[in-house]
Amino acid sequence: MAQDNFSRVTEFILLGLSDTQELQLLSFTLFLLAYAMVLLGNLLIIVTVRTDPKLSSPMYFFLRHLSFIDICYTSVTAPRVLVALLSGHEAIAFEGCITQLFFLHFVGSSEMFLLTVMAFDRYTAICRPLHYTAIMARRACWALVAACWVGGFIHSIVQTLLVLQLPFCGPNTIHSYFCDVLPVVRLACADTALTEWLMASNSGLISLGCFLVLVASYALILAKVRARLSQGHWKPLSTCASHVMVVTLLFVPCIFTYLRPAGTLPSNKYVCVIYTTFSPMMNPLIYTLRSSEVKESMWRL
Repeated sequence: MAQDNFSRVTEFILLGLSDTQELQLLSFTLFLLAYAMVLLGNLLIIVTVRTDPKLSSPMYFFLRHLSFIDICYTSVTAPRVLVALLSGHEAIAFEGCITQLFFLHFVGSSEMFLLTVMAFDRYTAICRPLHYTAIMARRACWALVAACWVGGFIHSIVQTLLVLQLPFCGPNTIHSYFCDVLPVVRLACADTALTEWLMASNSGLISLGCFLVLVASYALILAKVRARLSQGHWKPLSTCASHVMVVTLLFVPCIFTYLRPAGTLPSNKYVCVIYTTFSPMMNPLIYTLRSSEVKESMWRL
């Protein structure tokens, strides 16, 4: 009966990025500009790829879905941060915190899987060009995208259930600007060592596994096109270079954040800005600047 009488936390307090008024105003301006760039840039890519018949290859099909995921991913955190910075209301309900946590990992892990699929698409196009059309048929592309979403959902529901089985009776202050598994788990009124290791094995190993697959695929591509580089055929390498930049911006901070138990190192909320806001903001710039086809289609649009 004693366990039934503890005071359960009904809301969490998000401390944000800074306590000073000047830095809060600067943070609001930067987040607003970044979120606007994410929305406008990714929407422009979606409309461009959707309306131009020349951009019908699997690479642009996946790029369109990546842009949609980036919009969803940033929308999980950015609007809540902007409202909190503008109104000063730092509290978030327990249910809202768990919902934000769920969708953050749902969309974020789906993006990791999709980037891995995009690397496979590039590997197939460059290393097996004669079989590319048969392997990357439109039905196969849709199946791969669906698998990315299903994989993201399974990952996220596991993370969410691990958090929900913990008791929260205070404190309720989260040293971040959004709800994530590691800051929330630190507030549990129980021994969370096993839960922390399970979460690190889940999120961390997924991030590391996808990253290693991506690095291996790009290494194979580089080995394949090495002979072509001396002949001036730089386009395959240029395409892969844009993917490598996206991978670095997303995976390296995620591996640093999640591939460790919650109590080993203090969380760095500024590192979180890289993969929740900066990476989705840079994707449209990277892909449009590195792809002449997309730039030409945008000018025509």
